Amino acid sequence: MTSDLERTTRRIAEIIIDELKLEDVTPDTFDADLDLVDEVGIDSMDLATIALVIRDEFGIRIDEDDYPKLTTLRIIGEYIADKRSDGE
Repeated sequence: MTSDLERTTRRIAEIIIDELKLEDVTPDTFDADLDLVDEVGIDSMDLATIALVIRDEFGIRIDEDDYPKLTTLRIIGEYIADKRSDGE
């Protein structure tokens, strides 16, 4: 059985792969703890684009001040879960 966090993390991986046109990686092989900035090379513009897509996809508000904290799939998934539980 797949948890909500696992489903959310997988969807985030799909979004990142699609938005950044990543090759040789799938949602199944994308390491949830891989640092998106240091190890994948996402810059601030990429992160802003991804944050906007995630905001629309999950119907949450992401403060610009929070962008630098969103460094791994797992952290982004937990952030979304927290926002949803807060009713945002």
